[in-house]
Amino acid sequence: MWPYHPDLLAKPVPRYTSYPTAADFGPLPQGSLERAIEGASGDISLYLHIPFCEKICYYCGCNTGASGRRSRVESYLAALHEEIAVVARLLPAGTRVTRIAFGGGSPNAIEPREFLELVAALHRHLPLDDPDWSIELDPRTMTKEWGHTLGEVGVTRASMGVQTFAPRLQKAIGREQDDALIARSVDWLRSGGVTSMNFDLMYGLPGQTRGDLGDSLEKTRRMGADRVAVFGYAHVPHMVPRQTMIDASDLPGAEARFAMAEQGYAFLTGHGYQAVGFDHFALPSDPMAQAVREGTLRRNFQGFTCDPNEVLIGFGSSAISGFPGLIAQNEKNNGRYRMFSSQGKLSASVGVARSPEDRMRARLIEELLCRGRVELSPCLFAQAQRRLAPFTERGLARLDGLELAITQEGIPYARVIASLFDAWREAAQHKFSSAI
Repeated sequence: MWPYHPDLLAKPVPRYTSYPTAADFGPLPQGSLERAIEGASGDISLYLHIPFCEKICYYCGCNTGASGRRSRVESYLAALHEEIAVVARLLPAGTRVTRIAFGGGSPNAIEPREFLELVAALHRHLPLDDPDWSIELDPRTMTKEWGHTLGEVGVTRASMGVQTFAPRLQKAIGREQDDALIARSVDWLRSGGVTSMNFDLMYGLPGQTRGDLGDSLEKTRRMGADRVAVFGYAHVPHMVPRQTMIDASDLPGAEARFAMAEQGYAFLTGHGYQAVGFDHFALPSDPMAQAVREGTLRRNFQGFTCDPNEVLIGFGSSAISGFPGLIAQNEKNNGRYRMFSSQGKLSASVGVARSPEDRMRARLIEELLCRGRVELSPCLFAQAQRRLAPFTERGLARLDGLELAITQEGIPYARVIASLFDAWREAAQHKFSSAI
């Protein structure tokens, strides 16, 4: 049973898929991303952003739009092809692409043949070395043809945005999809060779009860998901205008959200799943669970990952690239992104050059979130000891010499504890999602 301390969860904190976070991005010197790519070496990962969905959900904060206008989709894909060619010219010899992820939006909002053309372009231009392929999918637009297409490419990891199985909740968030549709999508993906299947679930939805969440968790387990992510819905209509379609008066309160987060953790760990950080879970045979056991779990812009690569190059509007010394984000506006690509230019103009201290704190925060413990330097220990007191005194964290460890009871407070080492939070005020 997790202890509930609302005073420690009152302050919204980042999800720390990077450090510094996207909220801290500012203008970058011209050519920053180009120079970082030219200095890359060894194994690298790629992320391709497809900012389209056939249907737009009310809750979604992603950079995505309706795919109804084919001319807009086609011009975007043409820009993506141009960007692939530009990056290929910059990459030095000796680099190897070992991981490729497609996200969005919904990559299956484009046509299977268009997806195959993108894959062919990657093979043609970039030094692919038998990469691990993964993709995010919308089950509402999943087809048998897409299952065959993913099998042809060799995609082995897929993530489906399920969110909830309760019909009335699906209606409230604009994502109606019946159980048979989701099960059929799973069958097509398994037949296509997907061996690691992730379901995204949400708690804190309007009108959601613990019974609703329990039913979704049980159906997820029975459908054989290898990985499960259980996220708390973040209601920020001032940042995501489409969320005004959701009735805020029907949202569960903070204590109810906390109980749902605990329920998800207890259910999944009680049914054979390994906890991965604070909101992901994986079957013991899945590579993500293996990474937890081996101490190699990482965290990047896609969340928890077993990707060991230090370089991630993002393609497409709003995509983020990460290097040891630089984080850079592409132009968010699709029109301006297409304009840059048509001129043979990369569009990243915001981000942050990471100082040695940034990199040290990034490692510390990642260690805390991925392994639940970290060795502090004497200087950081002295700085943080007083701020850690509310957590150590309540048994949520433990200090043993210079080692800081998050206890089992402290798992829901992991992001809050990590934020104590975030030097950027002291200099700026941003609105983030609640810690639970």
